[in-house]
Formats: sequence, C-alpha cells, structure tokens
Amino acid sequence: MATNGPLGRKLRMALVGGGQGSFIGRVHVTAAVLDNRAALVAGALSSDPARAKASAADYDIEPARAYGSYEELIATEKALPPGKRVDFLSITTPNHMHFPVAKAAVEAGFHVVCDKPLTLDLAEAEALASLVRSSNVVFAVSHNYTGYPLVRQARQMVLSGELGEIQAIRAEYIQGWLRTRLEAEGQKQAAWRTDPARSGAAGAFGDIGTHAYNLGRYITGLLPEKISCNLKIFEPHRALDDYGHAVIRYANGALGTVTASQISHGRENDLRIQVDGTKASLEWHQEEPNKLLVRRNGHPLAVYTRDPNAPFTNDAGKAACRLPSGHPEAFFEAFANVYRSAFDAMALAATGQPFERTDTVYPNIHDGVEGMQFIEQSVASSRADGAWLPLGHPLARR
Repeated sequence: MATNGPLGRKLRMALVGGGQGSFIGRVHVTAAVLDNRAALVAGALSSDPARAKASAADYDIEPARAYGSYEELIATEKALPPGKRVDFLSITTPNHMHFPVAKAAVEAGFHVVCDKPLTLDLAEAEALASLVRSSNVVFAVSHNYTGYPLVRQARQMVLSGELGEIQAIRAEYIQGWLRTRLEAEGQKQAAWRTDPARSGAAGAFGDIGTHAYNLGRYITGLLPEKISCNLKIFEPHRALDDYGHAVIRYANGALGTVTASQISHGRENDLRIQVDGTKASLEWHQEEPNKLLVRRNGHPLAVYTRDPNAPFTNDAGKAACRLPSGHPEAFFEAFANVYRSAFDAMALAATGQPFERTDTVYPNIHDGVEGMQFIEQSVASSRADGAWLPLGHPLARR
C-alpha cells in the first residue's frame, strides 16, 4: 500500500478531546495514522487547560502545539502558513461540545472528523450541515462500523440486487456495562453519557442505538418514513434511557427494528444486523466481524469470510481489507477505513479538485443529521406512548 496517499504528504491532524481518561480519543488517533497518511501534530485535549497540556505528552504532541482550548487551537493554527497548519480536526469530546468545535473548525476552513452523534440536538445538526454545504471542507462522522470489510461487502450485495427487494431489517446493539449506576461512582464515561446536558435527549439510544440505525441505512439504502419507539429507564434515578426498542416503516414498505440496551448482563458490544430480501437474507455480528452469514431457501448456509482473494468477495469488500484471509481485522481497521475514505476526499480538496459530498463511502454530515433526527423522533415517540411519528430527513442519503 502506498504511503501518504494521493496528496504526496501526510495530512496534519489536530485532536480535540481525548485527554487523560478518554477511550475514543486514542481510537481516533490510532485509526487516523494506521495507513501512514496522517500525523497527529496538535491538540486541545481537555476542557481543563492544565489537563489539556498535561495530556499532550501521551500523544507526543509538542508543548508549543498543546493548546488550552479548541478556540486557541483553531485561531493559532489558522494563523500559521498553509504548509505548517493542521489539515483537519478530529472531535472526540462529549456530545455537547461537538457543535461549537465543528462550527468553528468549518468556519476556519479545516476538515473535520466528528464522533457521533453529530451534535446535541437536531437544530444544531441542521445548522452545521448548512455551514458544511456552503464550505469546501470534508466532513466525516465516525459511524465506524460501516468500515468493516464484510459490512461493505453486504452493502454492495444489497445495492446490486443480490438479496432482491429488501423487506425487513433487524438491528440491535446490546451492552451491559451500565447495569449499575456507574455514573454515581464517578466513572467518567458513564457520567457524561447519562447526563442530558452533555449527552443530549437520549442515553442508550443516542449512544449505541444510532449505530444500529445507521448500519441498517448504510447497508440497505432504504429511506425511512415513520418510527414508533419505546424507551425505558430501568436503573432507578438514572436521567436517560438505558433500554429501548423502535419499529421503523420504510418507504418501500419494509419494516425495521432497532433495539439498544446498556443493562443486559454479560453483553459487551453485541452489535448485530439481519437483513431479509426476497432472494436471500444476510446476518453480521460485530463481535465476530470476519464472517457474514448468507441464507437462501433450499441452499446450505453460506458463510462468507473476510478474504480479499476469494471469488465471492466483491469490490467493496476487497477495498476495505488490509490483511490476507485468516488474519482477523476488526475495530481499529474498520475505524481506519472511515478515515482512509475521508482522506481521499481531503486530498482532492487540497489540490483544488471536486469531491463527492453526499454519496460517500464514509459517513458524512448528512448521515449525522439523520442520526440526530432518529434520536429526537425516538424520544418524542416514546414520550407519546409509542406514537407513529415522521422519520426521513430532507438531507437523508438516498
């Protein structure tokens, strides 16, 4: 694999968030540098200036580019010569800070890779999308599960008609780590995810339900029309949902379900999806990501493995592979595939060439807006005792 990509140099990365005690910040950096196409050179790693600067050594960021705030980072980097300043920001803060950081970055002309969900609410997401659409920046959203080779294999199989007309989607993301009130014990990840001021209107449905919903949209391309949802807080005194179930009606007549739990004993990161078509069905599990199950009535169960050289592997699956068959590829590599696709667009932008904004391999700003609408309508439906509400944003990827 060629290093540095079509731009001929490494993209310069700035990390916002990801300081001491963070999980996702380190994941973003590992994914971004995996293909030797980017280097982390700057950061504003915490909302606490002292902690931000203290965290810089963990990432080998030079003290001069370890900033005390995202405002300082953007202003200082923008003032540097084009050959020195950063090319893009990765935003790995709690949800309530996604919008102000992304807005400032886009207005300054920096590309963005933002963690999901996109913003704190739908109004922020729509405002941000308007900014991005009037700019020349690449904006990616880290729905990282779309980067798995067999997810991309499944997507091409569906879109090419191999499964026939899609009639049902069942997606679920089941965890158990919030079975007790970890947020009351000072656990950092639990504290902000269960705080409406920092997480938004939903808990489990915003944190992991959005991944399950996005996976169905990504693989099938079906446009949603309506949603009926029931969310529940099972752990006493928790402020946001820790379990939920939604039914989705799609424009072609298909039905879908999304289930999210963070209180199921012994479950870790059990994201799985099943898609039923008129010709075949498929099933994929995130915890066993190198297998795709394909079923056809009257035929033996087919197990597609992650094998870039196999005749059954399509172009999308091959393009997402880095290793020969039998060598597991998983979370970091999938995350890196989102970055790699975004880097291709950034390279085009840097050389003055047009780049695709809507029909992208990586999740983009439109997917982020869809995710926020899904969250808001899920919460609204649940508050109305599962009432059917419209779903399907004008910016929905088609």
